[in-house]
Amino acid sequence: MKKIAILGSTGSIGTQTLDVVSRMPEHFEVVGLAAGNNVDLLLEQVHAFKPQWVSAGNEALADRIRAEAPQGVRVLSGEAGLTEIASHAGADYVVCSLIGSVGLKSTLAAIEAGSDIGLANKESLVTAGHLVMDKAKRRGVSILPIDSEHSAIFQCLNGEDVSTINRLIVTASGGSFRHLGREELTGVTVEDALKHPNWSMGAKITIDSATMVNKGLEVIEAHWLFGLPYDRIDVMLHPESIVHSMVEFVDTSVMAQLGNPDMRVPIQYALTYPKRVVSPATPLDLLKQGTLHFKPMDFDRYPCLLLAYEAGRSGGTATTVYSAANEVAVARFLRKEISFLAIERIIEDVLAKHAGISDPDLETILETDAWARSEASASEV
Repeated sequence: MKKIAILGSTGSIGTQTLDVVSRMPEHFEVVGLAAGNNVDLLLEQVHAFKPQWVSAGNEALADRIRAEAPQGVRVLSGEAGLTEIASHAGADYVVCSLIGSVGLKSTLAAIEAGSDIGLANKESLVTAGHLVMDKAKRRGVSILPIDSEHSAIFQCLNGEDVSTINRLIVTASGGSFRHLGREELTGVTVEDALKHPNWSMGAKITIDSATMVNKGLEVIEAHWLFGLPYDRIDVMLHPESIVHSMVEFVDTSVMAQLGNPDMRVPIQYALTYPKRVVSPATPLDLLKQGTLHFKPMDFDRYPCLLLAYEAGRSGGTATTVYSAANEVAVARFLRKEISFLAIERIIEDVLAKHAGISDPDLETILETDAWARSEASASEV
């Protein structure tokens, strides 16, 4: 029986993780749940899974949970609650599926507590990959990727000597506006941007898919997870989202992991690794699928991906700025304060203003994150 805590339990990854767990009650016990403001869903989860620890976005929401949760549940709130559950709920395994840099402290706390990590929070590695990976190595903690792309690479590398990797090939659907040229992106709406053709995801990650920031974050993640330089991590457009990523080896062999777009598959693999168990996902029928398409990445069409490579190669705090500026810009777009194309302009503007700091400690990263958010909030580009 594996004891798990889920940080971000009401989000897309969190709810799908609980769906996977609910199908294997003999294997998993949910000891902690943490969420933001969706208190109604969080309460449903509390009654269904009966965790000992729960955290809500603020103290007012926590009070409501205290009033309605079963006796004996310890209820916390805010960032302190996230960290407390990550480090003290007694979990063998912590699923970090929070959106944004809010997940960094709790991810580090879970690693320090010796819990293995199922990582879906991109920003933990993007903003502080050197700190996260170093702490995990020192504590003997496994970090298992939940993103479909990184799970695919992880699966392709099972039993392989990493020194024989020639390059990683991360696939990208192209997002909601993949059928549009740049000149057609002026005036696109929030509603249109949220209609992803393949995946069912939260609002922030769906917008990131449309700008290709999501793929930029994944490239930076891959750098830290698999230890390869950026010039050996490529991105290829693959609109069907059937091939989730590929690994090319020095002998020119290419391994790929394929499957229908269903996040429950990589989530389940991360939870049950190294075992494979029956999945609720629909099996892939290649005969029915017919044809798969691949195209080279167009950096002129998707400049946010180019910015990610540049930030990654710069290193230090540049990736923190990239992630934080994007987070604010996406939030502004979702509130309809700025246009879709303004997202990339804000990221570029804030990166241009930043004087990079190499090998930053956690305090420096958090200060840089706050600075980038302030700059992105004030940017009028």
